[in-house]
Amino acid sequence: MKDAVTGVECHLTDYNATTDPDHEAAQFPTTCQTCHTTSNWNSTFNHNATQFPLTGAHVQTACIQCHASGIYDGLPTACVSCHQADYNGTADPDHEAAEFPTTCQTCHTTSNWNSTFNHNATQFPLTGQHVQTACQQCHVGGVFDGTPSQCVECHLTDYNATTDPDHEAAQLSTACLECHTTDNWEATFDHQTTSFPLTGAHVQTSCQQCHVGGVFEGTPSQCVECHLTDYNATTDPDHEAAQFPTTCQTCHTTSNWNSTFNHNATQFPLTGAHLSADCNQCHSGGIYGGLTTFCFDCHLADYNASADPDHEADQYPTTCDDCHSASNWSSTFNHNPLFPITTGDHRNVWDTCLECHRTPGDFSLFSCTHCHEHRQSEADDEHSDVNGYVWESGACYGCHPDGRDAPNPPRHPATPRPK
Repeated sequence: MKDAVTGVECHLTDYNATTDPDHEAAQFPTTCQTCHTTSNWNSTFNHNATQFPLTGAHVQTACIQCHASGIYDGLPTACVSCHQADYNGTADPDHEAAEFPTTCQTCHTTSNWNSTFNHNATQFPLTGQHVQTACQQCHVGGVFDGTPSQCVECHLTDYNATTDPDHEAAQLSTACLECHTTDNWEATFDHQTTSFPLTGAHVQTSCQQCHVGGVFEGTPSQCVECHLTDYNATTDPDHEAAQFPTTCQTCHTTSNWNSTFNHNATQFPLTGAHLSADCNQCHSGGIYGGLTTFCFDCHLADYNASADPDHEADQYPTTCDDCHSASNWSSTFNHNPLFPITTGDHRNVWDTCLECHRTPGDFSLFSCTHCHEHRQSEADDEHSDVNGYVWESGACYGCHPDGRDAPNPPRHPATPRPK
């Protein structure tokens, strides 16, 4: 029995004469039945039914470009297998130098060999100077997936080398974007736009003095948080002992740490002995706001302890400044210019103020008539020739301001002159 005749034995002329595609030039296999049938000589082969469908420019590509030497089975489907020369020859950007991945389809398509990759569609859009930066500066060693997006991963050397201010020494934040931009590497951070603008001595203060341990977020803005040591160490006056308020700005400024507080600009100017008084004598418990300016509130103990005269027993008024001054606590009151009680007829005839000032706590009121009783044989008879005479304390003082008999008293019009 004769061997079966293969297709090419009869169809070699057809094979050689076929130009679309050119079987001979493309070195197609001579196993005609791979692509033809006896029912239909037209080729039944469909590349799109294989593991490598033809799209874009591949549709028009000559078969032999991929199937060199007539090899059709077992060819690799990775793009670089055909495009290694393109990869190596590309200079903008230089794929080989930048160690780009060889997965061409990441950036190219069969329809358009120009790269379709757009960095701005990634999690790290390129802006400012990053647009012109060579790929390998960030993608060291050809690593593209998983490249960190934190600025400091690329700029740690810049961070460590910066001396004005010294980022490392000041433990500045490594979140570069807080102070820098990709357009301008010069710091854009301005402390004046924060809730704590820098003024006075704060302008020259090193960052780490306030931002201890490199902590920048949530740093307190209360002065005492940085100046508690100054507060505790101050002895003139002793802030801690006097329980001064810890709102430093009440008395200090950033331009001049010397106190700017002036008590004389308040509602209670300091005079006399008050100038040398300890603050906590009046501001007990560290209370400064809303204190009374009434002397008695501080001097109640002095009032109660006074025995000569006994203020409490005699019910003296509590308006201390009626008789006392801040310069001399000894009483400045002198009764004699008003009405002599230590000389003349009234000397040694009284024991306490209440003998004349019989209304407790009100020394503007006084009584003459309780001693100079209304007796017909005395007061009325003695004033029988006084015009408008009445037996009343105010009238007595009006005619006897020095406690003595009135000179040439006016005659009462209805009373004849004594003979």
